[in-house]
Amino acid sequence: MIVIELTEAQKDLIHGEEYAPDSIFNCVQDINDNWVVSLEEMISLENTDYYWLYNLPMKVHEPKPYNFIP
Repeated sequence: MIVIELTEAQKDLIHGEEYAPDSIFNCVQDINDNWVVSLEEMISLENTDYYWLYNLPMKVHEPKPYNFIP
């Protein structure tokens, strides 16, 4: 999956904000604790206030390991 890399300050600006009707940004951390937002969210972006995100670096997402505890 391709993601957009964010600084912590950029994450604080967008996390939980509406990027399209009934859709909010869900920033997550990758395996290296970098904040990212998915390219899928960017493809659906309708709120012009966040078009600056298109200028940020893209990279392949390296998710954190998931420890499932039943």
